[in-house]
Amino acid sequence: MTTATQTQTINLTLSQRLVAGGLALILGFVLLGGIGFASDMRVHNGAHDTRHALGFPCH
Repeated sequence: MTTATQTQTINLTLSQRLVAGGLALILGFVLLGGIGFASDMRVHNGAHDTRHALGFPCH
């Protein structure tokens, strides 16, 4: 039995790419902020260590 895989290329304009990048950036900041202020210290400390590993200032 053989299966065929088809790929489709999607071409985005520059403005569409900028909007998608901006939305991804906002989502990232929301997730980072939400985890940074989490009440569960294990989640907070995991994010804290990751921020230090990436060189992101958090203090």
